Amino acid sequence: MSTDTTPELTPEQLAEIERKYDPETAFRTTGKSLGFLIAATLVAMSVYHFYASGFGLIREILHRGIHISFVLGLVFLLFGYRKTDAALAPKAWYRLEGVPLIDILFALLAVAAAMYLPLLSPEALARRVGNPSPIDIFMGSTLLILTLEATRRSVGPTLPIIGLVFIAFAYFGPYMPGALKHGGSSWLGIINHLYMTNQGIYGIAIGVMAQYVFLFILFGVLATRIGLGQLFIDFAMVIAGRFSGGPAKVAIFSSAFMGTISGSSIANTVTTGALTVPAMKRVGYPPHFSGAVEATASTGGQITPPIMGAAAFIMVEYLEIPLRDVLAAALFPALLHYFGIFIMVHLEAKKLGLRGLRAEELPKMGIVLKDHWLSLIPLIILVYLILSGKTPDFAAVYGIIACVVVGFLNPNHRLSIKDLWDTLALGAKNTLAVGAAAATVGVVVGVVTLTGVGFRLGYVVIQTATDMGTTLSSLPVLGYFSVTQWALFCSLIMIAISCIIMGAGIPTTATYIILVAVAAPALAQLQVEPLVAHFFVFYYGVLADITPPVALAAYAAAGIAGSNPFKTGNTAFRLGIAKALVPFVFVYSPALLLVANGFTWWAFTVTLIGAMLGIASLGVAFSGYFFALLKTWERWWIALVSFLFIAPGLATMGVGILLMLPIVLMNIKRGKQVRAPSSTG
Repeated sequence: MSTDTTPELTPEQLAEIERKYDPETAFRTTGKSLGFLIAATLVAMSVYHFYASGFGLIREILHRGIHISFVLGLVFLLFGYRKTDAALAPKAWYRLEGVPLIDILFALLAVAAAMYLPLLSPEALARRVGNPSPIDIFMGSTLLILTLEATRRSVGPTLPIIGLVFIAFAYFGPYMPGALKHGGSSWLGIINHLYMTNQGIYGIAIGVMAQYVFLFILFGVLATRIGLGQLFIDFAMVIAGRFSGGPAKVAIFSSAFMGTISGSSIANTVTTGALTVPAMKRVGYPPHFSGAVEATASTGGQITPPIMGAAAFIMVEYLEIPLRDVLAAALFPALLHYFGIFIMVHLEAKKLGLRGLRAEELPKMGIVLKDHWLSLIPLIILVYLILSGKTPDFAAVYGIIACVVVGFLNPNHRLSIKDLWDTLALGAKNTLAVGAAAATVGVVVGVVTLTGVGFRLGYVVIQTATDMGTTLSSLPVLGYFSVTQWALFCSLIMIAISCIIMGAGIPTTATYIILVAVAAPALAQLQVEPLVAHFFVFYYGVLADITPPVALAAYAAAGIAGSNPFKTGNTAFRLGIAKALVPFVFVYSPALLLVANGFTWWAFTVTLIGAMLGIASLGVAFSGYFFALLKTWERWWIALVSFLFIAPGLATMGVGILLMLPIVLMNIKRGKQVRAPSSTG
């Protein structure tokens, strides 16, 4: 057993780790006066969104314009040209309290360009769409360039590069190869579509951020401040801490709970990992495994209702279905993700002979509830309003009000006026990167609608998959499946790989919106239901957070664990393999999503049991342990058989169990033989 004595990290060290691996939190340091002005602007941003969503009646394009102006203006004040910008000559003549004068100019230009269009009268705007004036072109070009730069600063270079590639695709259409060739568009046409209409920067992505996502991020910050996060961690320790390998199971439960109020993988990793990673190391888990468990569990926050990293609200807009239906569809796939991690953590603990936490290391349930029960009220109100059919912004507004009231009343986490000010500022700060990313995603989606590239790419994917299916169906044994079945399977594989690659280093919500625009048409041509197609691309976009070489959540966890980042990322991917299996399950059996067409409880039950067997089998294969260590060929056999559960059904389930049963029985016998000497000695 490990006797790790690595000291727990200080809050400052944890903040530095989050800053290092999460560009969304790499804020620059400013002087006192300018810092106060920025804080006041952030608070004003929170108050405005609270008022506009809860009580105001503001024209759609004006609301979106105000949101963009807040986001871009503050990004240029709070994010440097590069990460080291804050340390470069803070008192130089070209800086005002640490902020370069050029950034202040960019901030003012961004606000002017963002507000120019919304301040036009509806009649004037209608006359100019399709025939923009020179000043329209100038303002549109300015906003487009500054949006890409703001996204680069706050999110990283990947998403802006994708935006530039799509713009180039729109401009150089006649020179594109094969099915991607199109008529092309002039710069005037591009700016007209991306700036003058609601199909680009002012499109659905930024609209959802302004209307819903901002409020839910603010709710999560307030709920954490009044003690809900601490309640989740303590409650997880009470539930799972005493069992074998307890701290790792605490990480799973606490991250699952935290995922209900936070949509950030890295923030979840740092918040819960500060406690769970050192505890895992103390009971004997290797450092890289400790970090991987926390990272994998924390990415589950992106797929856990009710916030789901903002993706739930995008689905509501695209699919035009109630939020409660999206949350219902997300529930069991999220539980299967945590079930998969739990299986592998449990097997690893048994293999290493790890203990749980001692009674003196665990909090007492009575004390936990006594100290924190009030902090549950806002979450209960939020979930109740959503389930009762209220709009997401209505539920969020009253959830925020409940947070403030509880904060002022709760003696254990008292919220002062200064605390409220700081929390409102922090909530707005946490929305800047995702807001900038949403504006750039609007550019990508705008090009897709301008050129029809989504259907073109869909055609290429289907054609390639059909050719592969024709080849595979002609082979012995594999010919049991038809060309259509192989085409669907090959299409899913290609789209899944594309999602993981596209998601590397890009916020999950941005990845999801791009992939829905580009990949969903291919799935639609394969007769995959829209809700299922949306969940499929979303899940694989999330998987990028724990998929090397850009596994940001795993790298943040490695910073806490003091382990090799790449080794931690590889282990996290292995632990999260269930998340890679689940999307295939609900494509072949949509009943798992509860609200999909053709749902029956029988189909759901068979699918759920089959998925759990498949996930557990993969867990056994990857951990190399069941009741005793598995031989290499046994691991490969179990892994291959587990894929029979991808298309759940009684026949495939029965075949899978029969094929696996001999190995299971041999392993049980081997386990008894291993334990027998120790029990008699």
